[in-house]
Amino acid sequence: MTEQGPDLTASVAGTHVIEHAGRLLALCEANLPFELNRDLETVGAYDFDGKLRTAMTAHPKEDPVTGELHFFGSSPFPPYLMYHVADAKGQIIHSAEVPGSTAALKHDFAITRRHVVFMEGNVTFDPTEHSGIPYSWSDRQPARIGVMPRGENGTVHIRWFSVEPGNMLHVSNAYEDGQGRIVLEGPTVDHEAFRLSWNWWVGAPGRGTEPNTRSYTRRWVVDLSAGTVDEQIIDDLAVEFPTLNEAYLGVENRYQYAVSFPDQNGFGGYGIVKYDRTTGARRIHEAGDARLPSEAVFVPAAGATREDDGYLLTVVSDLKQDASQLMVLDASGLDRIATVHLPRRVTAGIHGSWIPDSSLEGGPQA
Repeated sequence: MTEQGPDLTASVAGTHVIEHAGRLLALCEANLPFELNRDLETVGAYDFDGKLRTAMTAHPKEDPVTGELHFFGSSPFPPYLMYHVADAKGQIIHSAEVPGSTAALKHDFAITRRHVVFMEGNVTFDPTEHSGIPYSWSDRQPARIGVMPRGENGTVHIRWFSVEPGNMLHVSNAYEDGQGRIVLEGPTVDHEAFRLSWNWWVGAPGRGTEPNTRSYTRRWVVDLSAGTVDEQIIDDLAVEFPTLNEAYLGVENRYQYAVSFPDQNGFGGYGIVKYDRTTGARRIHEAGDARLPSEAVFVPAAGATREDDGYLLTVVSDLKQDASQLMVLDASGLDRIATVHLPRRVTAGIHGSWIPDSSLEGGPQA
């Protein structure tokens, strides 16, 4: 950091890529987004016509009803958390500091129809951590959920609720139930599981071959009227990178998908998981020995009538051979539809998006 602050235009922009208002934006949460053209060539750092002066999360949320893009910028230094909203045309219409936040790692968040939900776990800024990612577990950092109303004055009314120790990188979804309570779900880790997964992320010894040897999918039900949080473990399979049909972002969804990993004893394996939240059923498409899939991106089928009418796209990296494939699954039954053999090995991606040509500026290609 310099006296003028960090250089927000210095970025690998390699965590996620989205489309909003006809622009392709490559994201890395410590910096500004980078705009790409239709041929995936770099245009440059994008600051929303000078209105974005903070970093941008790699996990913005586009409201499927309004088309608004909700996102935040977090920092290990004050202001710790800034909240932004861009309208459907790509113009930032609201920016505000979120009070009460800390230097805890904030990688993802959630929106519902009426609220914005932030998570602060036990992982916080640590200047003595020299792995390349200056964060570590701290028992002194409380785990909390922050809930604020959507709207221009929402940050004034944010409320923070204490929860059990743990850390969550990625949110599955959040919504208001029939009683007006906020339901939040996602995979979490405890201290030991965080240590093992962190070693994998930074390439340190003692990590085995899997990024998460143990995780628990949790559900929090926040009752704003009573001021309480009910918390429960709903699955103990080691999973990460949860996804869903984005049309159900912020409302109650029936189906969720994730990537499964071997547990710390070597049981299970890599695969794509489908959860049925109505029946409690769990189905797994096994990727095969030493074949690591990336996040499964949901693509709706033409004329879809059901939530799971569509396809899952995932890049599978062969950990024993110099090869990768794009695997296409039927989202309803997880049956394999197609395998596209890529001309060179591609590291299993972290996050991605399905972006039709018609969504980009200039309309569909000829």
